Amino acid sequence: MIPAELAAELAELTDVSRETLQRFEAMQALLERWTPRINLVSRATLASYWTRHVLDSAQLWPLRPPGARKWVDLGSGAGFPGLVIAMIAKEVAPDLDVVLVESDSRKAAYLAAVARETGIAPRLINTRVEHVASLQADVLSARALAPLADLLDMAGMHRRPDGICLFPKGRAVHKEMEAARVRWVFSTTEHRSMTDPTATILEIGAMHRV
Repeated sequence: MIPAELAAELAELTDVSRETLQRFEAMQALLERWTPRINLVSRATLASYWTRHVLDSAQLWPLRPPGARKWVDLGSGAGFPGLVIAMIAKEVAPDLDVVLVESDSRKAAYLAAVARETGIAPRLINTRVEHVASLQADVLSARALAPLADLLDMAGMHRRPDGICLFPKGRAVHKEMEAARVRWVFSTTEHRSMTDPTATILEIGAMHRV
């Protein structure tokens, strides 16, 4: 059951109703059931599901640009942030095309099971990112997938020129930015994470290769 204070915070952050919160609860049950079999998330974080996974993902929602029509989540894994974004969009922005890219077939099966049981319909692509034709995303997200330099290579393939990237990063974010600038010139906005004082949501705007 979602804590009342956190429910209020999620509702204010994303403008969702109790129906969407119930989808998050259904995903929690599935995550707990599937994780022992395919190691979706660490067991330690299951106890902090609402903050470590749901709120951590939902905080990306208000950062999307006005008029965004396609949100692509790379390496969706356990569905964070991709499934959370799809559940919010189901209620708040039903015209938003949410695409989940996951190469691991077992994890893709989990993503499909959550989508089916919660009544959402993200587009699921079960293959490696580099094998997918350009997705032309308005928003491109990825959590714990790769170093920033590699993420920008992926963004160069799959993001619209006027789109943005939203990449949650930990305390090594500035080292990753320094390494990425060997290959890329890019503009950034750093947003403080709501769930971890040492973490940052890195928003990437204009970008081009060195």
